[in-house]
Amino acid sequence: MVRENLEQRIITGTLANGERLDEVRLAAQFDVSRTPVREALQMLTSSGLVEHIPNRGTFVRQPDFPEMIEMFEVMAELEALCARLAARRVQSEFLEKIQNAATACDHALTHGTLDDYYRENERFHFLIYQASGNSFLAAEATRLQKRLKPFRLMQLRVRGRMAQSMKEHREILSAIEVGDENRAAQALRDHVKIQGQRFTDLMASYTSDTAIAG
Repeated sequence: MVRENLEQRIITGTLANGERLDEVRLAAQFDVSRTPVREALQMLTSSGLVEHIPNRGTFVRQPDFPEMIEMFEVMAELEALCARLAARRVQSEFLEKIQNAATACDHALTHGTLDDYYRENERFHFLIYQASGNSFLAAEATRLQKRLKPFRLMQLRVRGRMAQSMKEHREILSAIEVGDENRAAQALRDHVKIQGQRFTDLMASYTSDTAIAG
């Protein structure tokens, strides 16, 4: 709870870039001990949203837009490779898990909230990482996915994006089911990569959130 709250406040600009995060003050705000605050700050440090400077403290570090786009480009290639290998290597029992995750995404789209959809969306992606059969690749993809989580969640707030995301999930799943490595890789690359209108939409969402907060 503490991590997600701080994460959202950083992304929207409620906490300014370079602002010092004091454990005692945050513990009082959230009505918790310092331990969960410290753990939340450690997680945010690993995601790159805060920076710990020895003997000085912990500070907000908002990524600039070019850096964010660069991370999405790398994420798109990592996930494309995961999909390629998954299409080649996935076992039937693991394919069933991916299919179930896609069904859960579809249900969340129709009956749930944005957070419900994102949670199932995240599971869908994580299962594809694991289905690649390459633990090092899966770990790297997971690490970057967690760093980009607040921005991937922000994308889904764009009108019509969740429905489009679900359509892309179906295409990814279809390619993996028939073992089409190239189609699976391209479908997942296109699903993740920020380009064209999605670039404009994300930039507008990011700048408007920070402007409103400021």
